[in-house]
Amino acid sequence: MGVNRRDFLETAFAGAVATVSQSRSSAAQAQTLGIPGPYPGRVVAVEHSGCIASGVYQPEPVRQMVARGMTALTGAPTAQDAWRSLFQKGDVVGIKVSPVGGPHLCSDPSVLHAIMDGLNQAGVPDTSIVVFNRYRAEAVECGIDKWLRPGNRFEAAAPRYDNVQLGMDGYDENHFMELAVVKPGDDPNNPHSRRSYVAKIVTTEVNKVINLPVLKHHQSAGVTITLKNMSHGFVNNVNRSHFTATANTCGIFIPSVVSLPVIRQKVVLHVVDSVKACYHGGPFGDPKFIWEPKTMYFGTDPVALDKTGLKVIDSKRQQMGMTTVALSKPDSDSHYLNCQVEHIEIAGMLGLGEFRDDRIQVNRLRLA
Repeated sequence: MGVNRRDFLETAFAGAVATVSQSRSSAAQAQTLGIPGPYPGRVVAVEHSGCIASGVYQPEPVRQMVARGMTALTGAPTAQDAWRSLFQKGDVVGIKVSPVGGPHLCSDPSVLHAIMDGLNQAGVPDTSIVVFNRYRAEAVECGIDKWLRPGNRFEAAAPRYDNVQLGMDGYDENHFMELAVVKPGDDPNNPHSRRSYVAKIVTTEVNKVINLPVLKHHQSAGVTITLKNMSHGFVNNVNRSHFTATANTCGIFIPSVVSLPVIRQKVVLHVVDSVKACYHGGPFGDPKFIWEPKTMYFGTDPVALDKTGLKVIDSKRQQMGMTTVALSKPDSDSHYLNCQVEHIEIAGMLGLGEFRDDRIQVNRLRLA
């Protein structure tokens, strides 16, 4: 029986990743509540024209969007039932925020609090909710530490960004992804230089994670949505993946990290904030490239969500007279030679979700 080109490529990519990427994670294999979760290929998009006004998120419309998104995703009769289908009393839940876009384009307290309310309905108290980011200073700059409610904790794996990224404070030596890529100046023969270790927040402090990215363009990865918010937000030694505009390995680095069992098992929900988004110059929030789609996306499948988000960004770019992300070349606002959106397709080949359009169902809802 012949082998078609797609089957050959999927086998080749999977074999390549198995060769260059290793995990010493002892976590169990991804289960039902993990990546790609109980709803592979399912994406719910909820739009509300009143969710933002004069650049400020509006809490009540946002609350309605979250409730409707969760019921549509799970098929549950009520928002409480929807949250209870994924979370329960006794869970300790981490919420990974996204402040890298700076104050102009970061996670918003209204979205965070609506998610916390849902967890409360499922029996998870505020004392069992950990808001986290890789860098503390980055989150503090956006005021995220001030959004917490009594009982919440904010945690960070490292105090601030630095170019070395080999320190182990905050990271777990038992959970890592190994890839034959090192930064200039690091010893290529030292396994430590080739590894990215998972934050202890993920490995030891929580048993479930909600991924809360913002829809954004990214100069090296093409887009930063659910997959990159995990790959570059959960582990150390990540700048080796895109240290220069030409030494760019995000295409394979991102799915290799997300493939770690400890990540696949624990991340059970993705809520993509596209109330505001950026179509160029990312991941930083340059105001001239920010627009307001007024939409939030819900799913358990990060690949389907990222494929959907890429199309949204490409559509906006084409409206602005620009080429698609995959075909774009360097300019004064985006300096990388190639934007490696192939990380989404490779993640699909690795079983992290559905990439093919005929296997992705987007349920679009408009509340107002």
